[in-house]
Amino acid sequence: MNKKNVLSVKNLNKIYSKNRLKSIHALKNLNLEVNEGEIFGLLGPNGAGKSTFINILAGTTIKTSGDVNVLGFNLDKNPRQVKASIGIVPQEVNVDPFFSPRKLLELQAGLYGIKKKDRITDTILKLVSLENQANSYTRSLSGGMKRRLLVAKALVHQPPIIILDEPTAGVDVELRNNLWKNVKSLNKQGVTIILTTHYLAEAEEMCDRIGILNKGNLVALDSTINLLKRIQTKIVTLVVNEKVNIENQSLNSLNVIDNKPGQLIVSYEKSKLNIEELINYINKQNIKILDISTDDGNLEDVFVRLTKN
Repeated sequence: MNKKNVLSVKNLNKIYSKNRLKSIHALKNLNLEVNEGEIFGLLGPNGAGKSTFINILAGTTIKTSGDVNVLGFNLDKNPRQVKASIGIVPQEVNVDPFFSPRKLLELQAGLYGIKKKDRITDTILKLVSLENQANSYTRSLSGGMKRRLLVAKALVHQPPIIILDEPTAGVDVELRNNLWKNVKSLNKQGVTIILTTHYLAEAEEMCDRIGILNKGNLVALDSTINLLKRIQTKIVTLVVNEKVNIENQSLNSLNVIDNKPGQLIVSYEKSKLNIEELINYINKQNIKILDISTDDGNLEDVFVRLTKN
C-alpha cells in the first residue's frame, strides 16, 4: 500500500548572513518526504540544522530557497494552510503561570479562530492526562505536566502533523516514558509525528524512519531497521568450560577482544562470518559452550559513523 506523503521538501536551503563576508549555510539542498501516519525522526548533533528546519515549517524562519509542501499546500503560496496543518511542541516550556490549562487551550483555540462549538478542549486534556488539573494555575503544575500541556496546546486546532522538537531534553525517565505513551496514542489515531532528538535510543524505539542531518546535509534517510542493518560488526561473548585455542584460526574477519579460561569475547563482520562457523570451530576442540550473548550495536554506531567528518 502506498502511503501518501504529508510533507515534501525539495532543495531546501537556509543561509544566515553574518556580515558581507561571512555566512552560515544551515541547510544545504535538503530533500525529504514524510509519509502519512508515520513517526519520522530527524537526528543530528547540535548545530546540524534540525531547529532551522522546524522553524521554517513553523513560519518563524524564512527559507533562502527551495520548495516546501504540506498536505499539498505550498509554503510560499498558502502559508496559513501550512501553519494550520502543523502543531509544534517547542523545546522550551513557555506557558503563562497564571492561566489554567483549560483557559490556555481555550485562548489558543481563539487564536486559531475555532468556534466555541467546535472546540475539543476536554478531549485534549484527557488525552494528555491533565483533566484533573484542568482548572489549576499552570504555575502549580509539575515539569512533566507542563510538557504535556505544550503537547495539548499543539493539538488545539487538530492538526494532522505534530512536530516535537527535542521533547525529552532534560526530562527524567518516567516523564519521558509518559510522554511517549501520549505520542504513540496520538500516532495510533492517525496523526503523523515528526520528532527531533539527540537521544538515539529514543529514536530507535519510536521511529519508523529516520533522517540524519549533519552540518546542514542529510547524510542518511532510511527506515530504522535498514539503518540498523548498516551496522556490520557483531560482538559475541561466549562462556566456555575451558580456554579456547584461537591463535591460528582461519575465520574471516574474526577479531579476538578477550580470551581467558572460561570466557571468549570476539567481534566479526556479519557479512563475512556466520556465528555457526565460530561455534563449530570451538566444538571441534571438544570445548563446551555454556552461554552465548551477542551485541548487535545500535543506532549510535551508525550515527557516529555518519556524522564523523
